[in-house]
Amino acid sequence: MKLILLFGPQAVGKMTVGQELEKLTGLKLFHNHMTIDLLHPFFGFGPETWKLSSTFREAIFNEVARSPTLSGLIFTFVWAFDMEEDWAFVEQTCKIFESKGADIYFVELQADVETRLVRNKTPHRLEHKPTKRHIEESEHNLKETLVQHRLNSMKGEIKRDNYIKIDNTHKTPEAVAQMIKEKFKL
Repeated sequence: MKLILLFGPQAVGKMTVGQELEKLTGLKLFHNHMTIDLLHPFFGFGPETWKLSSTFREAIFNEVARSPTLSGLIFTFVWAFDMEEDWAFVEQTCKIFESKGADIYFVELQADVETRLVRNKTPHRLEHKPTKRHIEESEHNLKETLVQHRLNSMKGEIKRDNYIKIDNTHKTPEAVAQMIKEKFKL
């Protein structure tokens, strides 16, 4: 069993890299908007969405971790390094999988803001993430989080053996997925 935590700021390419990594490894991709976009039509971005999203994610993690047929999961998310609850979420998620003997891999993506603003509007992203289709709102949120949160780690902050940080500003999703596969021998 393997868990790949694929994280970084909005529109850095997590889902797209995850899709390519899924093709290379056979691990299932669970991108963070799968729960958000399910709940948004009912609750918008209200507290119910975040509460239920957390509940659904934890239930999915538990089922995948004990699955006799799945070999693992790629999960994408935005990690606010300045928020204790995000650190707690990562720790709890790792515990779920580690309790079943899973290997955990941390993959952090970073790209410059200009690149992310372009990626924020790509047809592929909008096809898979309905809540991002209101471009002005999505772009405002992307810029606002630059001020409110720190969405990439500082050197030495992540103390896991299985960790890689990739600047994918000028790399294709296929190349990044291949780098991850080779680094961790997946």
